[in-house]
Amino acid sequence: MFDNLSDKLQEIIKKASGNSKLTEENMQDALREVRRALLEADVSLKVVKLFMTNLKEKALGEEVLNGVNPTQQLVKIVHDELVSILGNENSPLDLSGHPGLIMMLGLQGSGKTTSAAKLAVKLKKEGKNPLLVAADVYRPAAITQLKTLGEQTQTHVFTVEGSTNVQQIVSGSIDYAKNNGYNVVIIDTAGRLQIDNEMMAELLLIDRAFHPQEKLLVIDSMLGQQAVSVAENFNTQLDITGIILTKLDGDSRGGAALSVVHSSGKPIKLTGTGEKLDALSDFHPSRMADRILGMGDIVSLVEKAQEVFDEKQAKEFEKKMEKAQFSYNDFLKMQKQMKMFGSMENILGMLPIPGLNRDTKETIANEGEKQMKKVESFISSMTPEERANPNIINTSRKRRIAQGCGLPISEVNQIISQFDQMRQMMKGFSDIKQKVKKGKLKIPKNLGGRFPF
Repeated sequence: MFDNLSDKLQEIIKKASGNSKLTEENMQDALREVRRALLEADVSLKVVKLFMTNLKEKALGEEVLNGVNPTQQLVKIVHDELVSILGNENSPLDLSGHPGLIMMLGLQGSGKTTSAAKLAVKLKKEGKNPLLVAADVYRPAAITQLKTLGEQTQTHVFTVEGSTNVQQIVSGSIDYAKNNGYNVVIIDTAGRLQIDNEMMAELLLIDRAFHPQEKLLVIDSMLGQQAVSVAENFNTQLDITGIILTKLDGDSRGGAALSVVHSSGKPIKLTGTGEKLDALSDFHPSRMADRILGMGDIVSLVEKAQEVFDEKQAKEFEKKMEKAQFSYNDFLKMQKQMKMFGSMENILGMLPIPGLNRDTKETIANEGEKQMKKVESFISSMTPEERANPNIINTSRKRRIAQGCGLPISEVNQIISQFDQMRQMMKGFSDIKQKVKKGKLKIPKNLGGRFPF
């Protein structure tokens, strides 16, 4: 979502890299370009003014560090200001109640109901036992949708058939949670196409009667500056505790994320970055600032790897690699695990690759996705025996596989060759590792006596 803003800020910093030091004269053009980039990203004018005032003071004031490259100074100044605008630090959910109550708020179409289910998935991974509550009594489709999502995520959905008394439903859900071992209650409240007094009155009744620890406003990041008025209105009426930004991977300009924190005074707690029901993540301002400035987000990438990779399966892969027994079945399993990271474009966004603009990223991601689909189709056209024993694939088998996956024989040969090279490379790494363990190979001193993999 920040691709446009990210490309422009990186380009501005690149242009300023020829300066020997930061002065008012050589910073004027850079600051003007930053301002234009923020406005084009649909950041609210109030936030842009604050951002630019702080940026100018830091860039031209005493905070500029002596003996540091001017480009690095500018990067640090812009980075620090982005972090400040985005809320400074991560704000975890408050689940201290017995059970913890979370009220989901938002306009109709913001992704509120889906976010409730995604939150249930996330809390389950963290060891919680959540209960979803269908409290949108005005839109039957919302109750049906929540039930469907509950089935998909294996999360129980509490409903009171035929009831339109929201207070009765919420009260019943809390009693049900206490009696059945649920320690978090997620209340999916009614949304409207626009904010109205009736909607707010109902939400206020729930708030005053049950005092939820979290009142999370779900905002569609595609809204742009309209998100500011939505956040301000909900916060004025209900004193929200935090924000969930949805569709953060969409083709929006980024203004919502850079505006709602300042306008509401409340933190972004979670972000939705995909359609999958596990695509809800904690929001870290510093990591987001890193990504906007092209520094990547290695910490989030490592956290995701720990989440999606099966340690037991990884050890099995390693044993097979050591014996050069890595098969196409193993490769397919590994590729499926890679898909759990999300889109290839999202992965590239987490890697600190200098000069990787949006167009280049899209090209690499698209080509990578195409290649993965080709390989998957290629493996799917094999017999179980061929997948398990790559060495038996001869010329006649290659022709049959090529016909099955619709690829020319030359591409089939290329995939097989690449797979063989990968197997040999993995075997080579394993051999080196074993020699080091047995003391037959010494590690160069410039590696600090450590094995690098």
